[in-house]
Amino acid sequence: MDVSGPLLLLLCALRLTSTGVLSKHVDHRNLFTQRLCCKRQSHFVYLGQDISGSPVSVDVGMCRSHCGGVSRPSHEAGQQEYSKHASMLEFLRSKRTRTRGSASPDSPELPSQLASCGVNQVCEATGMRVDTVLLFEGPREVEVIQECQCDVRLTQCIRVPALRTYHSETPYETVIDVGGCSRSKGAPEGLSCVPTTFDSVLVETPNKGDLVRTVAACELKESCYRVAYVEYYYETVHHADGVKEERLKEIDVGRCLGGCTTGNRCLVRSQSHPEICHLWAERQPGSCAPHGYESHNFLNQHGQIRTILSITSCLCQT
Repeated sequence: MDVSGPLLLLLCALRLTSTGVLSKHVDHRNLFTQRLCCKRQSHFVYLGQDISGSPVSVDVGMCRSHCGGVSRPSHEAGQQEYSKHASMLEFLRSKRTRTRGSASPDSPELPSQLASCGVNQVCEATGMRVDTVLLFEGPREVEVIQECQCDVRLTQCIRVPALRTYHSETPYETVIDVGGCSRSKGAPEGLSCVPTTFDSVLVETPNKGDLVRTVAACELKESCYRVAYVEYYYETVHHADGVKEERLKEIDVGRCLGGCTTGNRCLVRSQSHPEICHLWAERQPGSCAPHGYESHNFLNQHGQIRTILSITSCLCQT
């Protein structure tokens, strides 16, 4: 009796069954889908007026981490609509009013959106350039997102690479790793992963050069925190044998960094995507101030007593 035929059919049936079972556990999001959905989208920010008095808005971009949803208007249409208004705030307010007026209570709900990145991933910018915009108040540097992709969400507070392109599309184009701090998911409540040590890189320009500050190290700190800031002074020391010595004195005078703004700083949110804020309120300057200090006394080069105060702690001032 020939059993090869029935055996072959049995093997094929088992393979189809196992394939169907496995397909239920396979994530429908593949690498292509993740890259396609985690992408750059236009996001215009109003900066002010240029030297001619005309309003200036820049497409700084944003990284969207969802698939589906309502399609966004084209770049040209957005620019034409914005040009009818005096400022970005007026444009956003009129857009919000029109959206409310056109919304119908019987309108269908928006289609559900699928996250493009995995559970332990986040959609972040991988390529950014720094543009200098000449405003009426003076030049202003603006960071513009160029590319986005899914990156692993880190649980430790560490320094992460952050590439910035300066003087793009010019003979002085330079790419620098300015660095940044990871978004520590497992950080204790009230603490953030913030830069504590800095460095600098000299960027060549037609006007000789500019110094760009870079992040060297990160630590878990409160929102208002102290960082080291070293200054050097000449100190005169008189020894017991009558010899006068002039030496270099190093003092860590410290600096206060961070912000203390409380409450919701968002002034205008997107009607279709509430998680997007179109306009933020500026932080109050000088809110993170020195709280404790100590004095350093020494003789300077002229034999006079000089006192230098150094910051020992920082606190939010109300």
